[in-house]
Amino acid sequence: MTQKTAPLYDDENIFARILRGELPCKKVYEDSDVLAFEDINPQAKIHILIIPKGRYVSWDDFSQQADPGQMVALMRAAGMIACDYGLDQSGYRLLTNSGADGGQEVPHLHLHLFGGEALGPMLPRRSSEKG
Repeated sequence: MTQKTAPLYDDENIFARILRGELPCKKVYEDSDVLAFEDINPQAKIHILIIPKGRYVSWDDFSQQADPGQMVALMRAAGMIACDYGLDQSGYRLLTNSGADGGQEVPHLHLHLFGGEALGPMLPRRSSEKG
């Protein structure tokens, strides 16, 4: 596996500013490695953003640079929050966007936890092309 150079981290991105306490958030979870808070523009009844406290731009950056403890902390936080909201019973979606084609808007790794209602398919189904 080839390690790539990490993308440059923008210390002025909105999540970095939230982590520094410069911008408020409706916190739902925090430990030494992770912060989770309600999305200000929710796309589902429950929409929580879960971010590592480290300076990681994307999932690729995180998977190459984070230590195993940080990785476990992020995954464990996502599962615990889903359970705290009762989503382990009804179901939920955990999503991260990476890069321009993936629809990433903030250059700080973040997981979206969606739930509290039927979410439907991830993407519109493609019809088979004939001819």
